[in-house]
Amino acid sequence: MTQRLLVPDLVVPMAPPGEVLTDAGVVVDGSRIAAVGPVDQLRSSHPDAEELRLKGQLLMPGLVNAHHHSGVLRGTAEHLPVWEWLQVHIDPMHRVLRPEEAKIAAYLCYAEGLLAGTTTVVDMWRYMDGCAEAAEQLGNRLVTVNYVGAHPQHDYFDTLDDNERMLQTWGPDAGRGEGRIIPWVGLEHPFYADEQGLARAVQLAQDYGTGLYTHCSESELDIAEFQRRYGKRPVHALADLGFFDVPRTLLAHAIWLDDSEIEFLAGQRAGTAHNPVSNMKLASGAARVTDLRAAGIPVGLGTDGEKENNNLDMFEEMKVASLLAKLRSMDAAALDSWEVLEMATMGGARALGLQDRIGSLEPGKQADLIAVRTDTVRMTPLLPEGSYANIHHNLVHAVLGSDVSLTMVDGRILTRDGELLTAQLPELIDGARQAVPGLFGRRSAYLEAVDAGREAPVTQRGSEDQL
Repeated sequence: MTQRLLVPDLVVPMAPPGEVLTDAGVVVDGSRIAAVGPVDQLRSSHPDAEELRLKGQLLMPGLVNAHHHSGVLRGTAEHLPVWEWLQVHIDPMHRVLRPEEAKIAAYLCYAEGLLAGTTTVVDMWRYMDGCAEAAEQLGNRLVTVNYVGAHPQHDYFDTLDDNERMLQTWGPDAGRGEGRIIPWVGLEHPFYADEQGLARAVQLAQDYGTGLYTHCSESELDIAEFQRRYGKRPVHALADLGFFDVPRTLLAHAIWLDDSEIEFLAGQRAGTAHNPVSNMKLASGAARVTDLRAAGIPVGLGTDGEKENNNLDMFEEMKVASLLAKLRSMDAAALDSWEVLEMATMGGARALGLQDRIGSLEPGKQADLIAVRTDTVRMTPLLPEGSYANIHHNLVHAVLGSDVSLTMVDGRILTRDGELLTAQLPELIDGARQAVPGLFGRRSAYLEAVDAGREAPVTQRGSEDQL
């Protein structure tokens, strides 16, 4: 493959955070970054490289969406707290979801992410073979996390057998997806698995040398229910269940952790995924992000799903993360812009154990990068240096995903100037719109049957007797 020299106005390599390079470029050789440095030096050392001038743009690492659920419920699951929201909207949808609908949702969501600068997404969703096929075509990097229920009351989700098949079919030995598809073991929630299911999930992660992913401490109800079941707070109970005896553990949300849980996590191969928009929308709470980071725990940033966020714009997520941290602590200096950018790039990479491959623009890493327009109102004034340097502040507090002008994964340009290059976006949108009426119709029919007593009701996740 031809070498390519990308020449933007500015480079924000995130290695380390805080550095902004002027008169610099990035050389991409195949799927990897070959060099980062002064443009004149790169032209001299790589004379045969094809030059791509990105005037009025900056280069930075692609964004890592560390927690996401694909779906097509946007704008239809509103104004409920998390457990009731799951009972009324989400679990009934999973009972009637079909594989082709799950695949359509994945295509649509990955395309949305790519257009807004997300190069890696951690997707906890259903029928993950279809999701992997979507990523294989669209070109994004994907960590698959099967939405598993391993309990007789939650047999309408994916199973651990489904998860193991995914590990075998798409794992590193399968030779598919050019190494961009990374299967993990997933549990929707520890409450959605019985003792045998919990043990098998841990064993799968150990046997396949991969990560284990679950929701944890998303609401205060988690704390009370873990205490009732195990006599311990969630993280300590998960430790007893072996959740941290695997190559990597990632906990989504992790809002209601106490000091002892944070101290414990700091000594594990574990990270957390912070989802500020979702946590605010569902009134779940505000995670102790600054405390987690201070303890050295990798914290990634996630959008959560389209239904609990309403868009998959990681730039918006960065702004909300910054603002929520300031409000939670009543400290305007909390979680500064470089820290937030780190969470959206290297923080997510570290949480996934992929920091040697992605998260920053460094020689030898995968060429996962994005260009962001700097010739916009939102980027004005543009001050790369000096006491009023504002590139990082603008990226976090001003830029929108629509300002992304180029998205590259593994050296392949996937979007350019707002156009998806690996699929026809109108066809993806049309496919989703055609699928929604059938999905919603089946869900309505199911709920009507439940109301009429013709079928077992949706699990009452808020009831102590059934949790």
